[in-house]
Amino acid sequence: MNIFEIIGYIAGLSVAVCFLPQSIKTIRTQKTDDISLLSYFIYNIGIICWIIYGWYLNSLQMMLFNAISLVSSLSIFIITLKNKIRQMR
Repeated sequence: MNIFEIIGYIAGLSVAVCFLPQSIKTIRTQKTDDISLLSYFIYNIGIICWIIYGWYLNSLQMMLFNAISLVSSLSIFIITLKNKIRQMR
């Protein structure tokens, strides 16, 4: 493994866990008043595209780290969507 691969793993891991604190907080509190549903929707579509592109490139690193990002981001998106629907009723 060369230095650039190590940098790639550090970058991938950093991006993958960046939403983890927010998703834990959101799951615990269920508060999503200030979260933009549209931005998380667009972000999740982008992450899904990165996973597909990683599969195309046969890049386990790209697929793995983006899948981790997707789990965190998708949990926030789902709770936010659920709260927005609840507010509309």
